[in-house]
Amino acid sequence: VQLQASGGGLVQAGGSLRLSCETSGFTFSDYGMGWFRQAPGKEREIVAAIARTSSATYYIDSVKGRFTISRVNPKKTVYLHMNSLKPEDTALYYCARPRRRSGILAYTSLDYDTWGQGTQVTVSS
Repeated sequence: VQLQASGGGLVQAGGSLRLSCETSGFTFSDYGMGWFRQAPGKEREIVAAIARTSSATYYIDSVKGRFTISRVNPKKTVYLHMNSLKPEDTALYYCARPRRRSGILAYTSLDYDTWGQGTQVTVSS
């Protein structure tokens, strides 16, 4: 299983980025997917999740209305569109796969057991 995140970078507050996660080694359409982040000195937290058919999504409160998770199953890719970025969004962002194939949305950290290598997002004030 491989999860390759990309699209991070340095952006000013108020700016936008789109993260991509290309996957391989498993049947992408069988799994929901998630995005996590970890800031220095803080625990990794789930940011957003999407069901395998895109029928449901989840966001933590701090990103609601600013971030959008999406996926394209034929491309085996999940995206995180980030708008109105804030300095507190600065973190290493990871895409992740849940431990179980399921149509149910996986929205807790305990649901996930596989993470990619991460892409750095830095938001300057």
